[in-house]
Amino acid sequence: MIAAIKPAGSNTRGLLGYLYGPGRHDEHLDPHIVAGFAMLGLPDPGRDENATLTELARYLDEPVRLRNNEFGQKVTDHVWHCPVRAAPEDRYLSDAEWGEIAQRIVEAAGIAPPGDDLACRWIAVRHADDHIHILATTVREDGHRPKLHDSGLRVGDACREIEKDYGLRRLKKGDRTGARRPTQAEMHKAERLGWEQLSREWLQDRIRAAMPHVSNAEEFIAYLEADGIEVKARRGPSGDLLGYAVGRPGDLSEKGEQIFHSGGKIAPDLSLPKIKARLESGQPAEHPIARRNRPSTPWHQATEALDTLHTDFADDTHAQAHIAALGELLQATAQNAPDNLRTELRAASTAFARAQRSQIRAEDRAAHALRSAARDIVHTATGPDGSALAALVAALVWAAIVAGRWHEAKHHAHQADAARQAVQHLQTAADRALAPTLADLTARPPRDQARRVLANDVRAAIPDQAERILTDPAWPALVTVLADAEARGHQPHQLLKEAAAQRELTTARQPARVLITRIQHTGRNPARNRLAEAARMQSTMAGSIPAQQARNGQPPVVTTLPPQRQHRPSR
Repeated sequence: MIAAIKPAGSNTRGLLGYLYGPGRHDEHLDPHIVAGFAMLGLPDPGRDENATLTELARYLDEPVRLRNNEFGQKVTDHVWHCPVRAAPEDRYLSDAEWGEIAQRIVEAAGIAPPGDDLACRWIAVRHADDHIHILATTVREDGHRPKLHDSGLRVGDACREIEKDYGLRRLKKGDRTGARRPTQAEMHKAERLGWEQLSREWLQDRIRAAMPHVSNAEEFIAYLEADGIEVKARRGPSGDLLGYAVGRPGDLSEKGEQIFHSGGKIAPDLSLPKIKARLESGQPAEHPIARRNRPSTPWHQATEALDTLHTDFADDTHAQAHIAALGELLQATAQNAPDNLRTELRAASTAFARAQRSQIRAEDRAAHALRSAARDIVHTATGPDGSALAALVAALVWAAIVAGRWHEAKHHAHQADAARQAVQHLQTAADRALAPTLADLTARPPRDQARRVLANDVRAAIPDQAERILTDPAWPALVTVLADAEARGHQPHQLLKEAAAQRELTTARQPARVLITRIQHTGRNPARNRLAEAARMQSTMAGSIPAQQARNGQPPVVTTLPPQRQHRPSR
């Protein structure tokens, strides 16, 4: 059940005219009052042919007129309007039940607290099976104004209790991080103009698409303008950017003027202060050795950044920052992926937008690696090879699962659901990304003897998941991957252990496929180069370590390389 409180201005008679009228599409049938502040003597134009809308409006506005006369100043925006709608699959509710529901809504909102004889005047009008409209005038009988701060949250909580008590569809509790619901006027305009998206949805998609491309607020504004979006920047006397509003080209008011929406009203995390915090959080200087040994392409860099994502989720502010940055990485990947994956990746990005924000403050500096990877992809990435893209999308699947688990643990129902939706789209994209690689690998299997030896490696390296891996349809392709890696000098047993240690395999639908992407990512170079690089890094760190130890009177530490693997059967 959804109750949407709406500011309705100061025209009680005008709103009654809509509620008792035919509706925009003749959808209002048999309008009548099902509950009110005092049913006895209340004029109902839907049931009494002698009652008029003007009479009912005067009856509801009486405390407002008395206050206006007493203070010599008109009360503005005194009309309170709250449509309450049941879900399409909910059972039919009688007038009496709708009346009880309306009473609970006005009590929760503070319009008519329980047992308060001096509360506001209100009515609930029903003109359809599945919803009612509550209209109230927000001046109490004693002349005071009601306390309506946070009434939306209280009404939302009341709806959750009503759903439980009446056996209706159970919705998730609100947390003030959701985007505003579209108005009827916005939906009708989009339908009239043939737009597939409402203006705020269209603007939200383009603002989020801009985030990986820019590094500060000024670049952000310039990017939106270059993208054809109408932008109105608010600046201080010094020229500093203080706020912004955006408009969709062609979205005009009745006077022909461009309609603008501030970023924070499009989505709570798109206000200028929150965008600045993410864009201008700064990035720590990278150690020269680490920079020299970064993965070869932005696609590989992004995958490695995701590999360690779950290790920083113990701190809630870090977790929230990583989830927000993960959304930017999803955007960047969708923008640069091949056509056959772009639709699913974009759908995943759109779904994940709800998971990017919660009431927990983000420590944005913690997510610099993910944000940097997203910017590298949109600025420097060329078309990825199949294995690199498959590895990245598989890592994105896992990252979205981790994000969803964190939200579930924090009881963020809306965000957890959004993460699950994103996972579904990402899994489809992952299947498509890996399909050509699987076909190639399966077409050139190793010999049976090598296959049996590699199966033993799986049982030794990953005993708790071995049977799932060996019965996975992708097992023949994994055998080829392991044989190829061994030919380059790697030890399959060690590669399997490293791949399994990156992220757990319990929740993987097809663990062999997951291992393929991980091993192709980590084992793409010859083993001797990796060992030599490790030795070079150790000798470079802190100058000459053996020399330092000798100066301190300590014996030098001798690093031995791992022994060579025993002879394997040929392919």
